[in-house]
Amino acid sequence: MKRILILCTGNSCRSQMAEGYIKHFRPDFEVYSAGTAPAPEVHPLAIKVMQEDGIDISGGEPKLVNQFIDQPFDYVITVCDDAKETCPVFTGDVKQQLHIGFEDPAMATGSEEEVLGVFKKVRGQIKAEFKKFVEAIPQ
Repeated sequence: MKRILILCTGNSCRSQMAEGYIKHFRPDFEVYSAGTAPAPEVHPLAIKVMQEDGIDISGGEPKLVNQFIDQPFDYVITVCDDAKETCPVFTGDVKQQLHIGFEDPAMATGSEEEVLGVFKKVRGQIKAEFKKFVEAIPQ
């Protein structure tokens, strides 16, 4: 069984969506997400766009990365540039650190429809990239 940690800054959008997709694609994996500066809650639009794709992340809770520092992971993946720059040094056994970056949909501006469009675009990118990622891991 593979252990994967997805890192972002706020752990409210991109990392939560990536966690949801990996769990969906590979229920046999142990997947966590965390942030370097966690937000108070998972972004409501992240929950909404994931529900539209049949994945429920409403039970997610932003977590501080520090609680995972000493744990072993097969992969630690940053999904935002800020988390990549401020990624802590892990004392647990981490086999591979990767960066698969996406724009932050929480920073989108404009009408409700335009902001929702950015969330949907980023959701699609996350889905595609993490589908490729899990398919490349041997069964």
